[in-house]
Amino acid sequence: MTETGNEEKTAAIYCRVSTSEQAEKGYSITEQERLLLEYCDQNNYKVYKVYTDKGISGKDIRHRPQMTLLLEEANKKKFNLVITWKINRLSRKLADAIKIVELLEKKGITYRSYSEPFESSTPSGRMQFQMMALVAEFERSTIAQNVKMGMCAKARSGEWCGGIAPLGYDWVPMEEERQGKRKKSKLTINEKEAETVREIFRLYTEGNGYKAIVNHINKQGFRTKRGNYFGVAQLRDILTNPVYIGKVRYDVRRDWNDKRRNNKNPHPIIEEGIHEAIIDQKTWEKVQYLISQKQGRASRLYDGEYPLTGILRCPECGAGMVISRTTNTLKDGSKRRIVYYACGEWKNKGTAACHSNMIRVEKANHEVYKQLEKLFTDERFLREAVRRVNKNILKQSDEAESSIEKYDRELKKLQARKDKIFEAYEENLITSEELLERKETINQEIRQIQNNRERYLNILGQGRSEIPYEYVRNALSNFEQLYSNSASRELKKQLLHMIISKITINKEREIESIKVILTEEMIQFLNNGGDPPEGSPPSLYSNGRGALLELELVI
Repeated sequence: MTETGNEEKTAAIYCRVSTSEQAEKGYSITEQERLLLEYCDQNNYKVYKVYTDKGISGKDIRHRPQMTLLLEEANKKKFNLVITWKINRLSRKLADAIKIVELLEKKGITYRSYSEPFESSTPSGRMQFQMMALVAEFERSTIAQNVKMGMCAKARSGEWCGGIAPLGYDWVPMEEERQGKRKKSKLTINEKEAETVREIFRLYTEGNGYKAIVNHINKQGFRTKRGNYFGVAQLRDILTNPVYIGKVRYDVRRDWNDKRRNNKNPHPIIEEGIHEAIIDQKTWEKVQYLISQKQGRASRLYDGEYPLTGILRCPECGAGMVISRTTNTLKDGSKRRIVYYACGEWKNKGTAACHSNMIRVEKANHEVYKQLEKLFTDERFLREAVRRVNKNILKQSDEAESSIEKYDRELKKLQARKDKIFEAYEENLITSEELLERKETINQEIRQIQNNRERYLNILGQGRSEIPYEYVRNALSNFEQLYSNSASRELKKQLLHMIISKITINKEREIESIKVILTEEMIQFLNNGGDPPEGSPPSLYSNGRGALLELELVI
């Protein structure tokens, strides 16, 4: 207490500046701190501490360590006044600004802005505070929107929009051009790092998986941009980044601070860049195709010695089979190691989830190879398989046409009902509220029918006609040749996983059936000798698109 009986004011000063504001006049940390210390001295306020967050945005609280500390010490009542230069130093988000002030008020602490004449301890002051906080949030949103528009325009002009140059490139200023107050920059190839990128793409096209590549390049001394070891996630990002074929990609994920990886933009900006490519188009397309063929597969795959992991299914629970090893002791005392495919659920969770249902690796592999060889060489069998598939294609087309006709009739009936409702409204038989309610009900039915109709239109739109026997025979012949000529066990495994979607075994632990799928993309891939069609966009390749041949080989 002071001599006059008034409570002595102990002030906490909070200063903040974001990276983008560092150079702006009047925003500097030093200037904010000077003004606020001078203000406290003039008003005989005792300064408890100056809290400073440098180079940190005001969009939230949790990423500001000094603001967090201020609130913790406010909870202990270390001071009774908090002062900032402006409200937007406290926060540029209305909800956070109000939350901070409410937390302070609960502890009897007043908030005051140096440059804005109000005090949060009065009703009118609180109203002014909320209005000004709303303006601060509006300013931040406008700035963010303008920045986003500028970055999108930059990306569309082919300029790199990332903060750090990707592996394989350096970010170099272009002396001849300037952009506003800043020099315009572009990506230029860093040859040493580019060799790392080329090696990663080369290894993947040879059939190596992520872990195998990571192990190899780390042992060979290749390092990331920051000089660290590579990880699987970094490798995946490199293999799918179009910057390496001379393109720029921007706006991949939206609202990153709130939703992180959960809000992926299905249509990011991808434009031709002003930088040189490190990877050629043919290599890029082959890598994207190989990646697409692995989507939806079990992530835990062993090396090419055990090619059926991920597609061989447990006869009891349907889970993917994984590798299990046992060691037997023979009569002479020697030991023999035996490898089985076993239920993944059993191996991970025990007998409470399922049983082992093991089958010898050699036995399963031999049976699958034998059946595939039959598929490749038995002309009568293949002709019968293609005949059955063509029969199903024609059946599906007939069903699609019939369903579309049925939906068209239903849509006409619904449209007639809508017309009658409008007539009833025009004759004042129903109110406008009833009109809107009934109209919306009918519109919902129409939308549902149109969605169903669209599915069948897609079937017809794919132009399904009978599959020529030679078309399939040539593709399978190329598959057999690719498989036989592949030196890498991992590449052999990849080829099997491309053409086989599922293998089942029976309770006697024998191969029961093999489900083979040939898509339009797969046939194009095979007929191009293992390369995607030249010039085709990577988005063309997806596992389920355009299934031409789907048959089950029953053993």
